[in-house]
Amino acid sequence: MKRPWMGAAAVLAMDQGLKLWVSRALQPGEVWPIGGNLFRLTRVHNSGAAFGLFPEGTLAFLVTSAVVASLLFAYLLWRRPQGLKAWGSTLILGGALGNLIDRARLGYVLDFFALGNFPVFNVADAALVLGVGILALGILRGPK
Repeated sequence: MKRPWMGAAAVLAMDQGLKLWVSRALQPGEVWPIGGNLFRLTRVHNSGAAFGLFPEGTLAFLVTSAVVASLLFAYLLWRRPQGLKAWGSTLILGGALGNLIDRARLGYVLDFFALGNFPVFNVADAALVLGVGILALGILRGPK
């Protein structure tokens, strides 16, 4: 990937743009069913980790997000990974920045996608999980 910054910026823009729209369209706790019980938009203020795990850890997760984003930024800048490692790192960086901005600005992360009985999440959470999976696959495949 030649421009990982653009990928991270795209994830960040999509995450923050949707969060802005949700914050204006839904009240906290409000639910908009889109696909019945299968898919809903649900505004949740999450002070815990991704998917609502470990509630009330705002400061710890703020620091963790800042450290992860800084390390990934340095990794992308100096190591210039290619292929799956670059894609995974880019998604993780964009997701970490999206949730970091929320924690710093709001004191919580705004989540809004509800899928079945799965915990409510946002674009940044999805990018983080997908990015970790892609990065792990790139590491397991090893260098070419």
